[in-house]
Amino acid sequence: MNDVVKSGTTTIGLICKDGVVLATDKRATTGYLVADKNIRKIYNLTDSIAVTMAGTVSDAQLLLRYTKAELNLKNIRTEQEISVREAANLIARMVYSNVRSFSAIPGVSQFIMGGKDKEGFHLFDIYPDGTVTECEDYVCSGSGSVVAYGVLETLYKQNMSVEDGVKLAVKVLNAALQRDIASGSGIDIVTITKDGFKRVLEKEIETKFDF
Repeated sequence: MNDVVKSGTTTIGLICKDGVVLATDKRATTGYLVADKNIRKIYNLTDSIAVTMAGTVSDAQLLLRYTKAELNLKNIRTEQEISVREAANLIARMVYSNVRSFSAIPGVSQFIMGGKDKEGFHLFDIYPDGTVTECEDYVCSGSGSVVAYGVLETLYKQNMSVEDGVKLAVKVLNAALQRDIASGSGIDIVTITKDGFKRVLEKEIETKFDF
């Protein structure tokens, strides 16, 4: 059980006037060991929908693969744009089923989904029990969220631009990385605007010393 890889993490979602910002750290852990210092925790499901992950890595990655495949199939069958709410409800159903299935390894995962559809920009929190909540401003998940929320409560502004949202995400991640031992090793930030998904910042944090 102690060998299960978990993304004890800090994941962030922000609604801005011209898009959505998603941000995460890059560390995965097994107990007190850093299992991976360069794990990607933000995935684009479509050209205009992306999601962050936290929890048991194997479960989260598998659920995202299933979700991406189902969304592609739906797009082929209907030839219609998939709404962000549809995508959020789809992955939530999988989370609900997964967490209630018996397993020797608890499959606990949480996702933050951001995206754009014909109704505008949306941000959803998909909780580990399958609950779906639409967020009007910001949301955090993971072990570093306690620190992250403090910074967001102070600095977030309604109708801020995506550019300012990215700068705020860097500040929030920096605070979490300073205080949460399960978050670290780097940062990854993406935006979803009228132009679609874009990875705007991916940076590793070097902790090796040379003498």
